[in-house]
Amino acid sequence: MSGLRVAAAQYPIGFLADWAAYETKATRWVEEAAEAGARLLVFPEYFSMELASLFDESVRRSLPAQIAAMQGLLALFRALYARLATAHRVVICAGSIPVRLDDGRYRNRSYLFDADGHEGFQDKLQMTRFEDEQWCISRGDALRVFDTAVGRLGVAVCYDVEFPLIARNLVEQGAAVLLAPSCTDTLAGYWRVRIGAQARALENQCYVVHAATVGSAGWSPAVDENVGAAAVYTPVDRGFPDDGVLVCGERNAARWVFADLEPGRLAEVRRDGQVLNHRDWNRQRDFREGCDR
Repeated sequence: MSGLRVAAAQYPIGFLADWAAYETKATRWVEEAAEAGARLLVFPEYFSMELASLFDESVRRSLPAQIAAMQGLLALFRALYARLATAHRVVICAGSIPVRLDDGRYRNRSYLFDADGHEGFQDKLQMTRFEDEQWCISRGDALRVFDTAVGRLGVAVCYDVEFPLIARNLVEQGAAVLLAPSCTDTLAGYWRVRIGAQARALENQCYVVHAATVGSAGWSPAVDENVGAAAVYTPVDRGFPDDGVLVCGERNAARWVFADLEPGRLAEVRRDGQVLNHRDWNRQRDFREGCDR
């Protein structure tokens, strides 16, 4: 993978008049990123929940009713982003959307659309208390990597990026760029995801692309408040920013955040960095049984 321009969304949750309005909005966002030269576009977790504004108020105000109703839009949602990825020859991480399984359970699913329209998905593995206790979203059971037109990618959805072994598994499978679509409703929540994403970039000497929802949507019990900033995090070592932040957007502003990645430099820093976090990961195993040897 040579130089790669990525676009991470600070995506505003809006109230939509109809499906056509959503299609216009999504198209405009993708066109803007593609025209700026981005080849990898990352939307945030649950950015799809603005589609619940298309339902009547009784559905909008009910957590169970809104995700059930969303299933009627799932095929349109998938077709839209597959078409946009193909039309603009870009790879799109379409944030996430609740998906009902055959047994009636729901998963928080992040779809990834390649430039040829091929799609894959990563289900969120670790549920927040809100998802688990109020929304009844079930955890995923598999971790995947994706071979795409821009290289091998991994997806760690929001809370997942706060857990080191999830990211490490993806990196060990060859993902040099991790995508972290997130949706956080407090400043503390945003910082938890950000700190986790930065730690994953440091310890794996990889890139982490963080996208976030922004803005208020008082009509929605699921995504009513959104606090965050999109960013790209890097190793903290020679040839990379001293603070490990390649770029970070102005918090809560609706916009794309762009960055130019050089994945080839990761191999250099893993081989001859000031420190060798990626190599030394397995040395932690020496201490699993305690330090009193």
